[in-house]
Amino acid sequence: MKPIKISVLDLAVITQGGTAATALERTVDLARFTETLGYERFWLAEHHNMANIASAATAVLIGHVAGATSTIRVGSGGIMLPNHSPLVIAEQFGTLETLYPGRIDLGLGRAPGTDQLTAAALRRHLGNGLYDFKAHIEELEGYFTNSSPDTRVRAFPAEGLSVPFWILGSSTDSAYLAAEMGLPYAFASHFAPAQFLTAIEIYRQRFQPSVHLAKPYVMACVNVVAAPTDEEAKFLASSVYQMFLGIIRNNRRGLQPPVEDIDEVWEPHEAAAVKQMTAYSFVGGPEKLAAQFDNFLKVTKLDEIMVTTNLYDQEARKRSYALLKDILVP
Repeated sequence: MKPIKISVLDLAVITQGGTAATALERTVDLARFTETLGYERFWLAEHHNMANIASAATAVLIGHVAGATSTIRVGSGGIMLPNHSPLVIAEQFGTLETLYPGRIDLGLGRAPGTDQLTAAALRRHLGNGLYDFKAHIEELEGYFTNSSPDTRVRAFPAEGLSVPFWILGSSTDSAYLAAEMGLPYAFASHFAPAQFLTAIEIYRQRFQPSVHLAKPYVMACVNVVAAPTDEEAKFLASSVYQMFLGIIRNNRRGLQPPVEDIDEVWEPHEAAAVKQMTAYSFVGGPEKLAAQFDNFLKVTKLDEIMVTTNLYDQEARKRSYALLKDILVP
């Protein structure tokens, strides 16, 4: 298998019996550990009104993680741009880039990352149901590229700084936009697998070279649970499946400990729904994962893989990232 860049997606998930403080400690610990392994980037995701996730103030957490590390790129996976003024995001990420030059990424999504009532509380003025994602990205980009002192509204310290933009997607919609704007494309196949292959094909076929990229660049996020044996990996992965089960049941508890028999936890229709959501999950020992990833990379031809591993035990979680690194970047 040809070596490939690997990165991390983290949501600062709160474990059962834990707190936001302990979740953030786990996030920093994981960032430091994956940095020592040579992972490319460490992204945090914006979610709101979710009691089991501590990454709502995403830009603040990015700064905290960047300050606790020294080489790994840190960014958003993503900032949900409809929730924010582009000016505010330019100021935040201009500040982050000033503090941690050459290490900040700005992944942008068009979804609210929450329910509609909470979205309204975030001051999203979308009463007519229309939202121009492209226009907001162009406005945001303009704050970084502006060089005219006559511009009435300017973003400091963003002006003149280079923060890489990424378009995030969980359907085909953003594939068209990423291709049109010539930006790198990151797909959330870890929870939205249905349109993954179609979306990356659209992106590659329609890609237009830009000042950002000369050719398409695709990253996909997948769930991974690696362990010394297939049996242990299957056991540990039951925590991941319980987390997705909580989404289906609208009962988002803290991340649960693993269970011996997941079939005692869910109903058959729930199991089918969870397995559909987590179709791009890689669970097993090194030999099984190597075979799975070899086939996956041949089919998708990805430029980079982003991994999310939500395990109850932090040491098992870190071990999973270490084993995966040895598989993908021997």
